[in-house]
Amino acid sequence: MNITMLNDTYQRNITYMRISITDRCNLRCHYCMPEDFTDWKPKEEILRYEEILRIVKVAANRGLKKVRVTGGEPLVRRGVVDFVRTLHAVPGIETVALTTNGVFLKETAQSLFDAGLRHINISLDSLHPETFAQIVKRDIFDRVWEGIEECERIGFDPIKINCVLQAGVNDHEVNDFARLTLQKPYHVRFIEFMPCANWERWIETYRPFQVSFDRIEAEMGTLSPIGQPNEGTAGPAENFRLPGGKGVVGFIHAVSHDFCGTCNRIRLTADGQIRPCLYSYAGVDFKSAMRSGCTDTELSALLDQVMEVKPKYHELDVRPKDKQLLTMVNIGG
Repeated sequence: MNITMLNDTYQRNITYMRISITDRCNLRCHYCMPEDFTDWKPKEEILRYEEILRIVKVAANRGLKKVRVTGGEPLVRRGVVDFVRTLHAVPGIETVALTTNGVFLKETAQSLFDAGLRHINISLDSLHPETFAQIVKRDIFDRVWEGIEECERIGFDPIKINCVLQAGVNDHEVNDFARLTLQKPYHVRFIEFMPCANWERWIETYRPFQVSFDRIEAEMGTLSPIGQPNEGTAGPAENFRLPGGKGVVGFIHAVSHDFCGTCNRIRLTADGQIRPCLYSYAGVDFKSAMRSGCTDTELSALLDQVMEVKPKYHELDVRPKDKQLLTMVNIGG
C-alpha cells in the first residue's frame, strides 16, 4: 500500500507533533500568559485521550515519528502516565517526549520512566529562587530543582532544561546556566523571548541569542558546534559544547534567525485544533469531525488541509505586533 507522507506545499516533511493535553497550568509565567488569566476551556471542550490517540495513529500512518506531550502543564491532568504509555505503543512513533514546569516531577518521574518516557524538557528560567518566583509568580524553585535531580537519578536521557532569556530579568545568569553543563549531562537550551500577551514587555526585554552566545564564550571558552538543527526528529536548537563539558549548550532563536525552512512540526491544541505554526491563526478542527462520526480516511484528509495552510515562515519580522500571541498556554508552545 502506498503511503502519502505529510508534506506541506513547501516540500517540508512533517514528522513531529506537539500535543497539548490541557490548557491548565499551576504557574503564571508572564511570557506565557497574563497573571490574571482565567479563560480556561470547559472540560467538555478538551480532547479525550482516546481522541488524541486516534489522531496520532492516523498521522503515524502518514509518517509522523515524534510526539511531545505539553500543556499548559501536562502533569496537572489525570491519567497522563497511562497516556504516555499508550503513545509509546503506537506503530510508527519512534520518540515520545514531555515538556513540564517540573513542579510535580519529583512525584511522577519514576512512573513516567516506567511508562517508557526517556526524553524530558523542564522549564527553568532562573537558578535563583527569588528571581524564579518573580518570573513564575510562585515560590516553587526547590520543588522544580528536586524534580530535575530525580530525573537524573532515575536515568532520563536527555534531560533538557529550557530557559527563556529576558534582558534585565535573568540574562545575567547565562554563564551560570552554561556552567551546569560542565558538571552535568544536561542540555541547557536558551530560548529567545517571543512576543506573547505583552507587547511592551517584549520590546523592553527581548535580546537576540548572539548576545548570550558571546557572553558565554568571553568567560568560558569556545562553544564547539554539535550536529545540526532539525537533524532527524530533533528540535530547532543549535547545540554546542564547552571545553570539557559533559552536557550541551543550545540556542533556539526563532526571532533573530528563524528556522522555518526546516520546520517539521505541527501542533495539536487541547481543544482539538491542529495549528500548522505557532504564529499562524489558521487551524483545522479535528474535534468536531471526530465527534460527528468521521472516518479515519476523513481524518487523514484533514491532515492534508493542515499541510495546505502551513505558512512558509512565521513573519515575525514583517508584522510582529499583529502576529503576537495572547497566550501560549493552550497551544503547547
